[in-house]
Amino acid sequence: MTVNSGIDDTRISVRWIQISFFIAAVLFNLCLAIQVLSVGLAYFYNSDWWNLHIWLVRGYSGLSLILLVWVFLIPFPRKVQSLTASIPVLLGLQFLTIHLKTSFPLAAFHPLIGFSLFSISTTLVHRTSHIVFPNHNQN
Repeated sequence: MTVNSGIDDTRISVRWIQISFFIAAVLFNLCLAIQVLSVGLAYFYNSDWWNLHIWLVRGYSGLSLILLVWVFLIPFPRKVQSLTASIPVLLGLQFLTIHLKTSFPLAAFHPLIGFSLFSISTTLVHRTSHIVFPNHNQN
């Protein structure tokens, strides 16, 4: 008779939820990479790529909010929570720098914030991979 089956089931379900979070974080990171590629293609090759750039941000912005809720529902370290919480903030700043018209050109900060967003997203993937696959990362 197994007494700990409920505890084992909980560990397994938490682990699968963490793996799912990791997959979503990787997907978000890939969307960012494709978005950076699409803006480069739009600027240097063909302006039609700009539509993909806009479409991507509208599509994956919602994923940042899902990750934000997700990271606080399942036990993750505070660093992972902070990284995840900063993503929607940076996306909001991205939106403001493009759409807010002021005497100072805020759009100049748009690529810098984008770089920060990509860096934080990549760090989130890296940190989460160490949590989800601890033995794999020790090599």
